[in-house]
Amino acid sequence: MPDTPKVLTKTKGAVTLITLNRPDSRNALDKEATKLLAEAFHQFDQDASQKVAILTGSGGSFCAGADLKEVSEKANYIPWAGHPEGPLHQRLSKPLIGAISGHAVAGGLGVALYCDIRIADETAVFGVFCRRWGVPMSDGTPTRLPRLIGAGPAMDMMLTGEAVPAAKALDLGLITRLTSSDELLSDAFELAERIANFPPLAMMADRDSIYSQDGKEEKAALLEEWQGARAAILKEASTGAAKFSKGAGRHGRFKN
Repeated sequence: MPDTPKVLTKTKGAVTLITLNRPDSRNALDKEATKLLAEAFHQFDQDASQKVAILTGSGGSFCAGADLKEVSEKANYIPWAGHPEGPLHQRLSKPLIGAISGHAVAGGLGVALYCDIRIADETAVFGVFCRRWGVPMSDGTPTRLPRLIGAGPAMDMMLTGEAVPAAKALDLGLITRLTSSDELLSDAFELAERIANFPPLAMMADRDSIYSQDGKEEKAALLEEWQGARAAILKEASTGAAKFSKGAGRHGRFKN
């Protein structure tokens, strides 16, 4: 009987669901699972029929980071974010939603930070738990966490290794949506399907501008924002404005 795949992928319409599937280890990523995750991201990114992906974990956990049993035998793993072959190295060209239950700790925090939007249930826990074992965060966390929640809270999390429960993560802006365990995936799919139905050029231009503006002077960022928006202005804006002028979306009433 073949082994159960360590990363599962399925599609529903224009949405891809990617599931980390090592529940016995809280979905810690060994080398094989890391490679499979990178392949799943690449396959989604290259599939023109797929517009949004959801990343989640099986068995009530999101991801406990690197498989420390494997690291203890030979610590020569590829840094997930800094290395060009790492699964978290380059942003995907399309939105990724993290649907987080249970532990998103150590490298699993880095996996969560790689997502564009993080929705979590009440069991979610975040933290740099590997602080206790001398394993560095080469998963993008030292770079992406302070950009998301600010240097002060990020430094506190990085130095103390303390657990951050879902409610506090919401206050920090580490997650932006909190739901129940029963509704986590259905809420993630509803959000993904809504995003997938938006006109893509304008949405992706705005997404790119949010990422590219970081660290730039305002004038340079505004110029890049305008340049990125030009294709949408020419191809989508007039059509959308025409729909509005005919009554669509008046008074904040939208179909999605």
